[in-house]
Amino acid sequence: MISAGSRLGPYEILSPLGAGGMGEVWRARDPRLGREVAIKVLPAQLSGDAGRRARFEQEARSASALNHPNIVTLYDIGTHEGELYIAMEVVEGRSLRELLGGEPLSVRKLLDVGVQIADGLAKAHAAGIVHRDLKPENVMVSRDGFVKILDFGLAKLGEDSSAGLTTAPTVVAPPTEPGTVLGTAGYMSPEQASGHPVDFRSDQFTLGAILYEMAAGRRAFQRKTGAETLVAIIREDPDPIGQVNARVPAPLRWIVERCLAKDPEGRYASTKDLARDLANVRDHLSEASGSGAQAAAETARPRRHGWLAPAVFALLIGAALALLGRALLAGRPSSTLDFQRLTYQRGTIFSARFAADGETVVYGAAWDGRPMEIFSTRIEGHESRSLGLPSADVLSVSSGGEMAVSLGRRYFLGNQSLGTLARVPLGGGAPREVLENVQDADWSADGKELAVSRYVGNRCRLEYPIGHVLYEPAAWISHVRVSPDGSMVAFFDHPVPGDNVGRLRVLDRNGKTRIEGPPGETGTGLAWSPRGDEVWSTLPFRATSLSGRVRAPWTLLGAQDAIYDISRRGRVLLTRNSSRREIIGSSGGGPERNLTALNYSSPIDLSRDGRLVLFNEQHVNPYAIYLRKLDGSSPAVLLGEGQAYQLSPDGRWVVATPALGSDSLLLLPTGAGEPRKVSLSGIACQRVKFFPDGQRFLFGGSEPGRRVRLYTMSVSGGKPLAITGEGVTLKSQDPFSPDGKSIVAVDAEGGIAIYPVGPGDPRQVPGVEPGDSVIRWSADGHSLFVYNPAARPGAVELLDVQTGKRTLWHEFHAPDPAGVQQVGPFIVTPDGRSYVYSYRRLLDDLYAVSGLL
Repeated sequence: MISAGSRLGPYEILSPLGAGGMGEVWRARDPRLGREVAIKVLPAQLSGDAGRRARFEQEARSASALNHPNIVTLYDIGTHEGELYIAMEVVEGRSLRELLGGEPLSVRKLLDVGVQIADGLAKAHAAGIVHRDLKPENVMVSRDGFVKILDFGLAKLGEDSSAGLTTAPTVVAPPTEPGTVLGTAGYMSPEQASGHPVDFRSDQFTLGAILYEMAAGRRAFQRKTGAETLVAIIREDPDPIGQVNARVPAPLRWIVERCLAKDPEGRYASTKDLARDLANVRDHLSEASGSGAQAAAETARPRRHGWLAPAVFALLIGAALALLGRALLAGRPSSTLDFQRLTYQRGTIFSARFAADGETVVYGAAWDGRPMEIFSTRIEGHESRSLGLPSADVLSVSSGGEMAVSLGRRYFLGNQSLGTLARVPLGGGAPREVLENVQDADWSADGKELAVSRYVGNRCRLEYPIGHVLYEPAAWISHVRVSPDGSMVAFFDHPVPGDNVGRLRVLDRNGKTRIEGPPGETGTGLAWSPRGDEVWSTLPFRATSLSGRVRAPWTLLGAQDAIYDISRRGRVLLTRNSSRREIIGSSGGGPERNLTALNYSSPIDLSRDGRLVLFNEQHVNPYAIYLRKLDGSSPAVLLGEGQAYQLSPDGRWVVATPALGSDSLLLLPTGAGEPRKVSLSGIACQRVKFFPDGQRFLFGGSEPGRRVRLYTMSVSGGKPLAITGEGVTLKSQDPFSPDGKSIVAVDAEGGIAIYPVGPGDPRQVPGVEPGDSVIRWSADGHSLFVYNPAARPGAVELLDVQTGKRTLWHEFHAPDPAGVQQVGPFIVTPDGRSYVYSYRRLLDDLYAVSGLL
């Protein structure tokens, strides 16, 4: 029996602090360190189940690693007379429930609390941990205003012992109980209330409900019974905040509405972006508050749910943000933003350009799972018409009304694409082919010349005009844009194949560098200002002058939004979008399971037994490296930061680089141990693999002034040894043949070849087609697992290395085709019994924005 004066393990119990459905909480003293702690004792029915206890201990260990000022620190877990307890820091203050007291908070207090909650959640979500039971009772506010989130990791303890993480139905306690297990009615997300799988975006919905309550002074979803409350969460919307409290500024209402989107795709792509938006409103509160009352007077319109939520949310942007010019424009307080929405269908926009009149917009899109094609629309119109060019994308529109288009554009490696450059009159006509294997192109201002990024063999290069080589990158370049006077070319220079992380470069016609941006940015959009004095780019959204001065034209552009063009009148074409990459996997021939951790999980490798998948989370910077079991119930384990490349043969290490294109390697332990760093002696690494014996590395890299080639070196360090000529690259999951004597790689001409590990000449693999990507060798060493995302999307084949015969092995499809840009990459074990694959989904809305210039 626990009571004041008794002992619980090493702790001296002092006094009760509270009780709830997750157990009793006591103030205690730790005599070993001379500090007071809070002890939570879990109920006997939860502590008595060995399976639940084991999973809880694992979850508690993960939560204890969250070192963040807005998350309560877990000190210890233990058992006492069969009861499970945790020890955590004591927070002196009041819960947010006590702070609310049924009344709205001031907007400033609301934002101060909301930003801190969002910051804490962002830290947890980056580590792969979802709270699942966030509510005002679990948020403490100290006397000096610091926020602490309680009970991370406890929600999972309420799962049935047979439940899997991604498939278990939600367990709901009666809503009148003060501490429910897997969510409290009134604060659940729609997917949680429906018993569907949840991820970090479920916590975003819950935070939206808490923000609503802080703003309105009443709960967003509260009905007479718990069942009615859950129905309201799934099907209904709360009253608009502006009708309840007209003092709430429009930017804050917009954030809350986005968090409360019924469809998770309509919420934030990362909680870090949510925290950033809240902080922006807080920091510009005096400006934003001026628009609150005016916007609150608008008549509320019912919103439709389901997959239309992102579309309706986008419609609200124009109405709300047009009133916020002063609040949202950096350095232009007299400007007013005007958002004109141009597209209304569900899918992905690949490109968009203004025609010479500044009123016509031409764009390439794939709507509702159909193939890519080119459309045109008018600024003041609502309808788009197809230009009758299937499987084509627009690259540029000249001043004379001629389009440069990409015919048969296909994405062959991540963000890299190929197509045939052609010229087509905007008014209609047959395409005239110009050049093959083109990534991007742009007209000069007079419409007489084209700048292109194209592939010659295995090499990407920038030509301006066509035939005159201006620049050759280490890997590839994208978003080629010619300045308005035709004297310069801007583009993104990417150091790693397939990855769009890179830097902005601007060259003059002699190849001299005018601008070199910082490394590590993400190239999602590029445009010149009408005067040619700035280059606008995303991500991040910034305008860079020719003198190197950088400014932010607008502070609330999302992490996945992109800029496409700027007209001579200063209108900006941009997309607002949500993106997601998911991992699906099967172990040993078992059922497929969703293995996604955050929202952009990219598979890297499988363990030899097919039980573990190594992957990167790419929407955090730097990338987060995770390891996860394919059983679908075990949580993802965060190993570190950087770019992962492979598990060691014994599964004890992961080889990675601290950043893309780094000249050093990281060895991260998968269990106990410390990370190790290995120098590559100034060679920029593109991809690295373990030799089958685990004692050496094989890596593709480039020395300064030289092209990429293959090197070997010891895992303990030393001088790398070049084993191939220049132009040879690694692009497979595992390049080694089963006997370890051969390596499959891409040669200098872009073909697939087999190189001996020792002395000898390479030999070409027969039957290879343009666009083929190698996954690995088959177990018998007779074939290669290959796929061709352009020719046969989703199909993995076995290619016989002697005869060139191709046999279909398996065909993969995303569950919902809308907005899916690419299915792949695919990772396979040698016996083919275990695999994982990934697919990218991007849902876009196109806007023409006035007031940014």
